[in-house]
Amino acid sequence: MKLHNTSTRKVEDLQPLKDNTVRIYSCGPTVYDHAHIGNLSAYIFADTLHRVVSQAGHGVQHAMNYTDVDDKTIRRSREQYPDKDPKEALQTLTDHYIDVFMDDMQKIGNDVGSISFIRATDEKTIKGMQELIANLHAQGFAYTADDGVYFSIEAYRASGKIYGQLLELTDGNTSEARIQNDEYDKESVHDFALWKKQKEGEPAWEFNLDGQDMTGRPGWHIECSVMSEQALGQPFDIHTGGIDLIFPHHENEIAQSTALEENPSMATMFAHNEHILVDGKKMSKSASNFYTLKDITDNEKGFDPLAFRLMVLQAHYRNQVNFTWESLGSAQYRLRNLRQLAQLQHQQNIVTDQGGITAEEIQGYAERFRTALFDDIDTPGALSSFSNLENTVRANQLQNEDAWDAFKQFLQLIDETLGLDLTKESDITEEQKQLLQAQDNAWREAKATTKDFSASDELRNELETKHHIIVSNYNDRGFLWSRI
Repeated sequence: MKLHNTSTRKVEDLQPLKDNTVRIYSCGPTVYDHAHIGNLSAYIFADTLHRVVSQAGHGVQHAMNYTDVDDKTIRRSREQYPDKDPKEALQTLTDHYIDVFMDDMQKIGNDVGSISFIRATDEKTIKGMQELIANLHAQGFAYTADDGVYFSIEAYRASGKIYGQLLELTDGNTSEARIQNDEYDKESVHDFALWKKQKEGEPAWEFNLDGQDMTGRPGWHIECSVMSEQALGQPFDIHTGGIDLIFPHHENEIAQSTALEENPSMATMFAHNEHILVDGKKMSKSASNFYTLKDITDNEKGFDPLAFRLMVLQAHYRNQVNFTWESLGSAQYRLRNLRQLAQLQHQQNIVTDQGGITAEEIQGYAERFRTALFDDIDTPGALSSFSNLENTVRANQLQNEDAWDAFKQFLQLIDETLGLDLTKESDITEEQKQLLQAQDNAWREAKATTKDFSASDELRNELETKHHIIVSNYNDRGFLWSRI
């Protein structure tokens, strides 16, 4: 399969570094609040990438971090839990929002069970960060200041390595200043904090660096450098994240991770997804167009979270998605139609013994679906292939049992790669199956004998009112059903 590599600005063949296993690291959430829909779109892309790589026949080892200590998490924990010990306050806050995040991930169809999640405050991670900082300092790539330890971009460049592997950095956007907080200026290059000395009321970890007491906490960038290496080794295969993380976060990760190495590569490939716009504008709280999953699924909106997933997948990951309530509504309507199509897998009367679609034709659609996904995760192209099959199936019956099996296998392929849960959402209970069969039998008996369809109608009404299933005659194939 092929994937666009931000490092080379090209679409390249994916070639695992070790055996046949692709190692993926995804920048995860800063757990101080609900993730917004732009964040969630990045995690949908990472999940889809994981699924497609697996479908291509590779093993996958996937790690994602929680940023559970930084300026934002500390500030919010102090606001919400002023009477708690700083470390206890931080963990209370971040534990809560990790739970919220995991709930959101599952609602949007992401396979959280296949990811290793790592906290920046794990003891192993903290120790690893302190060891890397000490080594960078010993080799002249880091220096101490009154408020902490900083990475020297000048020393990194002087070693012969390139600072600016993911984008072009010039003297015009380079500054000799240091950046002290985690709210980074995305226009200028600064030396950045590897470790920050404790301030009053902040959580802190003991750290002695070359005889100096540096008790404090890590900077943002160093966290991912250490967590990715501990989980996957270095270099690993693919690093994912939103396009806004290219600079400074990923560029700084590369510098920290490769300063002490002969190989200047942290990851073979970097894959970045584009922004979500809201009504054509950048999302921001000040513009009142800042939405979370809760905003679009709760209360009067009531959209299905998988409709949001489908809306994201309908655009290529390297193209911006314009979120509007109308586009989300269209995705929900499309999802409903896909689920109705998937419900046909349970209905024997779509099979005919005269003409109809063959298994080979369906397999051809499935192959075009895979080809699109293997070409830089072209989800719009894949969905187009499925739409073509959808139109064919709605207009024709399936030729035989082999075609029926091929249709069900295609639905399974869609769920495995796109995570839309069509097969899961389309299933019915044994009680409902028996009611449907009884209704069909009652109708056929009445048609052949008395012409009294009252028993059939009564069962039809029960299915609709109690089970939310509509029974209808579909192109003379007999009775088919769909959920309301």
